[in-house]
Amino acid sequence: MKEDRLERLEKKIEELSIIIDKSRIREYADLVSNPKRLIIINLIAGLARGLGTAVGLTILAAILFYILRSWVNLPLIGEFIARLLDIVENYR
Repeated sequence: MKEDRLERLEKKIEELSIIIDKSRIREYADLVSNPKRLIIINLIAGLARGLGTAVGLTILAAILFYILRSWVNLPLIGEFIARLLDIVENYR
């Protein structure tokens, strides 16, 4: 009976070991224990996010202004869009 219980306990410990290996806790602990590396990684990640946001918003703004220029010929909103585009052009 003790042997059966011991075998089950060994099996559970082995399963736990596999789960811990898959969760990469050791890598996380190594990262947290080295603050300089953690700061550098977070700095690079922040710069990449900022650059991606800037590029993405620039592309979206260009598409929006392209669409607005085609709407300038519409009678109701054409004048408003023309003024808006003039403001943007003067701001540059």
